[in-house]
Amino acid sequence: MSGELEVIVVGGGFAGVGCARRLARHDDVRVTLLDQNNYHQFQPLLYQVATSQLASSDIAFSLRKLFADDENVDVKLAQVESLDPVARTVTTTDGRTFTGDAIVLSAGSQPNFFRTAGAAEHAFPLYCLDDAQRLRSRVIGVFEDADRDPALIDQGALNFVVVGGGPTGVEFAGALADLIHETMTAEFHDLAVSDARIHVVDHGHTLLGPFSDRAHDYVAKVLARKGVRLHLGSAVTEIGPGHVTLSDGTQISTRCVVWGGGIKAPTIASAAGLPQGRGGRINVLEDLSVDGFGGVYAVGDVANIPAPDGGTHPQLGSIALQSGAWAADNIVATRRGKPGKSFHYHDKGIMAMIGRGAAIAEVGAHRHELHGPIAFAAWLGVHAALMTGTRNRVDAFIAWGSDYFTHHRGPQVLDRSDAARIDWADDARPDPASLTS
Repeated sequence: MSGELEVIVVGGGFAGVGCARRLARHDDVRVTLLDQNNYHQFQPLLYQVATSQLASSDIAFSLRKLFADDENVDVKLAQVESLDPVARTVTTTDGRTFTGDAIVLSAGSQPNFFRTAGAAEHAFPLYCLDDAQRLRSRVIGVFEDADRDPALIDQGALNFVVVGGGPTGVEFAGALADLIHETMTAEFHDLAVSDARIHVVDHGHTLLGPFSDRAHDYVAKVLARKGVRLHLGSAVTEIGPGHVTLSDGTQISTRCVVWGGGIKAPTIASAAGLPQGRGGRINVLEDLSVDGFGGVYAVGDVANIPAPDGGTHPQLGSIALQSGAWAADNIVATRRGKPGKSFHYHDKGIMAMIGRGAAIAEVGAHRHELHGPIAFAAWLGVHAALMTGTRNRVDAFIAWGSDYFTHHRGPQVLDRSDAARIDWADDARPDPASLTS
């Protein structure tokens, strides 16, 4: 076929950037990258923004700057409203339409509250930069309020509840514990910071399920040393403005509930009329195309990508990045009359940070397990390598070094007054006898 190949990429996360970067190598391909933000965010480090380890600018990189040297990639700031998979046309909320020879849906995910009463209204998810900024302001805000009126501690001002024992919940809990017991202790001189409590709630009986039993024990011990209280085998049944109720009847007074309890596909997945499966994600074939819709692909968190064991791949940044590039190769191959290849994920392992100097990693084909400082160093290296932009890497390493060798964290900015503002009289208090602190 002659002429340029027009490809529309919806979403500038790991999958979308991986796809656009690979397509940019071909002079006969024209890419239009659509995203509701003008930046690419490094999602695995959102919890570090929320706990004042990194500044927002450390994990966000301009999409236009990223593709400044690629004249065949156009970045458009737009929120997609609908997709016609037959006509291969995308329509944005401001009425613009984009049509291509191929469409790659890489729109990411959104929090799944599993119909938990009050979660959407009162919990703080952690899935985008705006979430991290709001959560950081809430964490700082409750300390400021408690410093002004210590009586608020009895209303749960310094209680923090983390829903979910996966990477988001565990990494946030560990980082928050360091922030509270080191930085906040040093800076709030007149406040009884020792009264602060962190609760992690998960319906499973272990933290970080995909890791080994040895790793599960290690994580639980590290968090226990940091004073984190675990509620395993339990679920959150209700979240109010000032309390959380667990499935065993326990009620915890709190003004900061962090939701790491799961994700689902964004709204665009259902609006596209494409086949959906678990989590509302789009079911794709092994070559990442959507069955019955020629030229339409779904990658990253929005897709249920077949795995060799008959299941689907988990929603991980590394899988998103690789699937985006793989879809790009298949689009070009199809254009040239060649068959697309089945996606093969190159698994480099899994890892999680649990706080200063504490991490776990399982690397290599045989899942060689690392704990402690060695895993901590591996975590730093891998995440720095995956970050976009040299300046982001340098700034992150400076911040990590300061955090590791001192007890002072930099960007404790109360920049979201809406999230920090609390009406302390807006919660119907549960029976005080049933509350836990």
